[in-house]
Amino acid sequence: MIKIKSKKQGAELTSIKFNGKEMLHQGEIWNRHAPILFPIVGKLKNNETIINGKTYHMGQHGFARDEEFVELEKNDVEHKYLLESNKETLKMFPFKFQLYVSHKVHENSVITTYEVVNKDEKQMIFGIGGHPAYICDYSSGKYSIEFQKQENNIKFLKLDNGLIMEKEAKNILENNSIKLNKESFIDDAIIVKNINSNKVYLKENDKKILEFDFTGFPYLGMWAKIGAPFVCIEPWMNTADKVDTDGKLQSKENIITLEPREKFKCSYKVLFFDPVPKNS
Repeated sequence: MIKIKSKKQGAELTSIKFNGKEMLHQGEIWNRHAPILFPIVGKLKNNETIINGKTYHMGQHGFARDEEFVELEKNDVEHKYLLESNKETLKMFPFKFQLYVSHKVHENSVITTYEVVNKDEKQMIFGIGGHPAYICDYSSGKYSIEFQKQENNIKFLKLDNGLIMEKEAKNILENNSIKLNKESFIDDAIIVKNINSNKVYLKENDKKILEFDFTGFPYLGMWAKIGAPFVCIEPWMNTADKVDTDGKLQSKENIITLEPREKFKCSYKVLFFDPVPKNS
């Protein structure tokens, strides 16, 4: 049985209790739980970007996570929110939009859905992603993130002060898994692309804690504050700027384009597993 809590600020999930056990980070060390990344993912070079010839300033991961959403629905099964562009968002991102966020409980899983509607009269470009943090003592060396399918062509992206470098990071897959330990996030997030799998599993030793389905997302990020009791598993449609970016938002890899009145939808699903009895 799953019970969820969320808040209007950022339309953010703040609690996922599975059979009474809290699964989501409660903000003790990092002051977020499961923020949405919109209208950019990651960092802009110098915190600025060029859109249609004009320069705009925006902090890492965009503004949606700090905006007050309108609550559309809230019951035991689904929490649904809406953010519409306003005079403040237009200063950072010159497009009229609607952003719907839904968190829906289905049996032992939670499905988070993002829907973006272009309400402008011009083409809109943007990025989007998720950043949920699950309780996990990753520094203990007992945890790993295992890919669903064999990953022969996966690429690990290397960061320099939050920007993507041309040189790739070392491939740290062992038996198709990323083994987590206290050194895992010394160099910032682990980011992968060219992924064959649609799912990964967070495991404690050989026991599955959760299954994370990111079907349709070309990137997956993993991150935690050093020594923190959580790990973020992050489905991304695009990434931070590259170190050698020309500064234009449209130059971002896999930027999403929407024509007027068009809609874009994506979702990720997290399935939680019952603990295995010790005497089994």
